[in-house]
Amino acid sequence: MATLTKRISLTESDPERSLEFEFIRATENAALNAVHWIGRGDKEGADAAACDAINGTFDHIDMRGEVVIGEGIKDDAPGIFLGDRLGTWKSGSPKFNIALDPIDGTTNISKGLPNSISVMAGVLAPEKGHAMVNIPTFYSEKLAYGPQVAQAMEKNKALRFDLDTPVEEIVRKIAKMRGKNVREVVVVVLDRPRHEKIIQGVRKVGAALRLITDGDVTAAIAPSLPDSGVDLYLGIGGSPEGVLTAAALRALGGGQQLRMWVRDDEERARIAKDPAAKDLKKIFHADDLVTGPGAIFCATGITSSWLLPGVKVVGRHATTHSILMRARSRTVRYIQAVHDLDHKTIYLRSRSTETLV
Repeated sequence: MATLTKRISLTESDPERSLEFEFIRATENAALNAVHWIGRGDKEGADAAACDAINGTFDHIDMRGEVVIGEGIKDDAPGIFLGDRLGTWKSGSPKFNIALDPIDGTTNISKGLPNSISVMAGVLAPEKGHAMVNIPTFYSEKLAYGPQVAQAMEKNKALRFDLDTPVEEIVRKIAKMRGKNVREVVVVVLDRPRHEKIIQGVRKVGAALRLITDGDVTAAIAPSLPDSGVDLYLGIGGSPEGVLTAAALRALGGGQQLRMWVRDDEERARIAKDPAAKDLKKIFHADDLVTGPGAIFCATGITSSWLLPGVKVVGRHATTHSILMRARSRTVRYIQAVHDLDHKTIYLRSRSTETLV
């Protein structure tokens, strides 16, 4: 009995442990509510459905969640935005900084393509200040690589590279650290005109190139997953997604480099008064972006990706696949859930009621 009492006390004193499965329930609900939008050509409709489910899930959870990294700002899509609140905000409840993307890969889901997930991260926050860094630019230059590469770079300065290192040199160094032939190195890049130089560099050195249309959280985490077959992610992608990636890599031991990328003079003027503007040339690493002692990262697949299978609906049952990580313990859980659609309900904020999926 004494042992049981100790365990209960430990759980109550560890908000991360107490609430981690509420985070995964939120992304599960988002995926289930968005699955009806696959292939319908309406990415905003899908995003709105996912946001509705996440808001509704947290409306009944005693937590003070402040969204410090929100989505939707890039294209004025529906979303959960910077400064929004999740949870009941009951006095004395734990305070979390939240980063989220209700759907990373909205274009993919609208076209019925692979590589869309619902993803969020939470960091136990101080009463004043933040435990996550908000990057004010819409986009950032990014590099992501796995634990083996991160550890080798830490030990051997000659193997190190950064965002200014030529692509060909980065690939050769990763091949050496991974014990591979250059042609065996797999590099993932978003298929965008702005990446033409990167794409040419990867092809020139002879590495294997994988172009993706959307969903760079999954792509940036992939090099840190042992079975993904991906060695490197690089290119210019969303800044909020970079912070989400940092939370996952804190748990996986992988490495990331990120630097703000200003699109045009209008954006440069917009961020000029932001205190972060002084760090425009700084290269941020995962620990710089997620500064709390611990972090929760979770995601649920909507359409299949390197990270997770998508939602599978057979008859009146839906199967979801999720991943849940804690940076403090380096625990990674894969969760498969089967939902009976005759009974499964989701609380939607828009309806203020439980609704059958």
